[in-house]
Order: sequence, then structure tokens, then C-alpha cells
Amino acid sequence: MDPIADFLTRIRNGLAAKYKEVTVPYSRMKFDLCRVLMEEGFISNFRADGEGARQRIVVALKYTEDGQPVIQGIELVSRQSRRVYVEATGVPRVLGGLGAAILSTSKGLMTDRDARRRHIGGEVVCRVW
Repeated sequence: MDPIADFLTRIRNGLAAKYKEVTVPYSRMKFDLCRVLMEEGFISNFRADGEGARQRIVVALKYTEDGQPVIQGIELVSRQSRRVYVEATGVPRVLGGLGAAILSTSKGLMTDRDARRRHIGGEVVCRVW
């Protein structure tokens, strides 16, 4: 199974079950995804625990004051069997700018807004709203 798809599914399932935290196996890509999600305000915090093969990322999920999850939807765009690449002029918008598309670029992972501002394209990893 695709590790990024598993990461997004764990977050989706944790939100549906109203968990405060979810734990996922560590990878640098997932760690960077957490960094972008936190910068955009979709999760409250994250940290790496353990070492070696047992290293994990603990993601603290974020909810509104009335208990609704901040992340209303999160979906994988690029899959292992079908990668989706965009040029700098074709970077997608999510819900007219209310959500965020996360791109893997030559400058690292970044949101669609950052990619448009820097005028670079890349692989669209996922969409969050």
C-alpha cells in the first residue's frame, strides 16, 4: 500500500473517531507533510518519537470549539500508479483558495499558494480543505 495514502487515511479515520492524536510510521515525506499541514493551520502539532526502525510521527489533530474537525476533507491526488504533475501556470486551487493543494517541488513540499508565488510547478501530492 502507498505510505502517503495510509498517512492520509489514518488522519481521516482519526478525525472521524474524534481522536486527539494519531500515530504513523516515520518518513521524511510524511514529516514534511505534517510541517505544511501545521503551517496552514490544519493540525495543531506533530512530533517524532522513537528511533531507528521504530520511529513514529505523532500528529495532534485540530478541532474547532464546537468539536468539528478543522480538516473537512483530505484526499490523495498523485498515486503510485498515476502521478499528477503541474507546471507553474497550472497549479490548482482548492475551493477557490479556502483549501490547500500540497505540491512536491524541487524546493521541497509547499502549498499551492507558495508554488504560485515562487512560480514553480511540481507533483500534486494531496488536497486538503
